[in-house]
Amino acid sequence: MSSEDLTPEVCDWLTANGWSPGRDIGGRAEELIQVRVQDAQRQGVVLTPVPAAVHLLHTYGLLRLTHPRIPEMAWVMKPTIGYEGDAAAIKELASGLGMELFPIGYESSEYGILLADEKNRIFHLHHTGGYYLGENASDAFSRFLGGASDPDAEDFFV
Repeated sequence: MSSEDLTPEVCDWLTANGWSPGRDIGGRAEELIQVRVQDAQRQGVVLTPVPAAVHLLHTYGLLRLTHPRIPEMAWVMKPTIGYEGDAAAIKELASGLGMELFPIGYESSEYGILLADEKNRIFHLHHTGGYYLGENASDAFSRFLGGASDPDAEDFFV
């Protein structure tokens, strides 16, 4: 995704949270991905880093994207935070969607896991279930800022 794909509001918000056009955390993104892959393997599950997740982690990795009107709410772009058994839950959601998912971060209020799929869509795995956040990161960011409701991920099952 390029900065041209972002609305001015999203671009300003991202910039205020430490992002800049062309940002790439390089090898650090690969380290984060490997930590997550290895933790899933420890749990007995294979999680495959999908291209969208890899790109998002290079671009937004390690940022804390705080909501401008709700400071206690943020998306933390660090895929290494999870919980025991989360890899199986990610695989289960991926199975319903009919494609791989890979973690890109978590939301700070209840530590739900943010995920990207093979189509660039963004999902949220919360203790109450899976939710659709947007057709891509730009859409998900806009919806997050606008307070849009998150449809059940089941609405997108194959």
